[in-house]
Amino acid sequence: MITFDKVTKAYPDGTTAVNELDLECPSGKITALVGPSGCGKTTSLRMINRLIEPTSGTISLDGESTADMDPALLRRRIGYVIQHAGLFPHRTIVDNVATMPKLLGKTKKEARTRAMELLETVGLAANFADRYPWQLSGGQQQRVGVARALAADPAFMLMDEPFSAVDPVVRSQLQDEFLRLQKDIGKTIIIVTHDIDEALKLGDQVVVLRTGGILAQAATPLELLTEPADEFVADFVGRDRGYRSLGFSNLGGRVETVAEPVARLGDSASDARTRTTDDWLLVVDSANKPIGWVQPAKVVDRIRPGDVNLSGTVADAHGTMRALLDAALSAPSKRGVVVDGDGVLVGTVTAHAAVAAIESADLVAAEAMAR
Repeated sequence: MITFDKVTKAYPDGTTAVNELDLECPSGKITALVGPSGCGKTTSLRMINRLIEPTSGTISLDGESTADMDPALLRRRIGYVIQHAGLFPHRTIVDNVATMPKLLGKTKKEARTRAMELLETVGLAANFADRYPWQLSGGQQQRVGVARALAADPAFMLMDEPFSAVDPVVRSQLQDEFLRLQKDIGKTIIIVTHDIDEALKLGDQVVVLRTGGILAQAATPLELLTEPADEFVADFVGRDRGYRSLGFSNLGGRVETVAEPVARLGDSASDARTRTTDDWLLVVDSANKPIGWVQPAKVVDRIRPGDVNLSGTVADAHGTMRALLDAALSAPSKRGVVVDGDGVLVGTVTAHAAVAAIESADLVAAEAMAR
């Protein structure tokens, strides 16, 4: 656990970056710090590893004050990931990752072995090992940064805007990969982000700070969306809170679907037209996994990849209600595609049916609370 006890950072010019911050960051969980510019997010983070020294108050790691630790030894206990990865440009990828094991006394062979294991863990193939940072994409560099932070197997990790320098698609992929990784490693992590959606996605606990480093609210993502502490938090979290909160409500396989007629790439236009009276027909692959929707009336001879509309999303039967509703709303047919854990078609739902499932779940939850 990382604990802040009345921690303040004030500068000689009178600026207070963090003001008497009291906060507990649970062991094995991700705490996301978020807030407007000047709220002290990064200052709070850097005070943990003493890159910035607190003016007053105490920061503790599992009950031990960081003020009593040698700064160099303290930093070796904590993984640190920053924006743009911060890799050594003159070292290969494997040598970048092996830096910390070498500092901790591992032989060159042991350090490289550990580095290769970690590169695999973060999803980089062995052929990346002897490349240099400039030869990697931004997303790949961030993966190396995470691997390097994990190299000493620290109990604690600090992450300062780690995914902000990459494009939205890669960013989402990195977030998903990071959450998968956290399930395996179970580190105590604090992440700083300016993006409330990223904070809600990654954080087990989301901490909203006001300008001047004043704690506004520390809560689970769902609590933050449904029970904001005050107007400042409500405004900062923004609109669409009800829709966002559906991302934390699990379907658990309870959604009722209807059978959907399907076609496959290469099927003739005449066959496609006989399979549905609707304007749209679902296209699946040989494993019965959805590809997209096609309009049989517009198919010339056979269904080709260019005929398929890919705008609709797909919902997992054991996924979230937000994904279910999004699938129904995004499909050109207005029927959301539902799949099982292997991505195989289960059936479809309309937006009306998705809303009914959401209302039913809310009713069950309310009855459970009443009991």
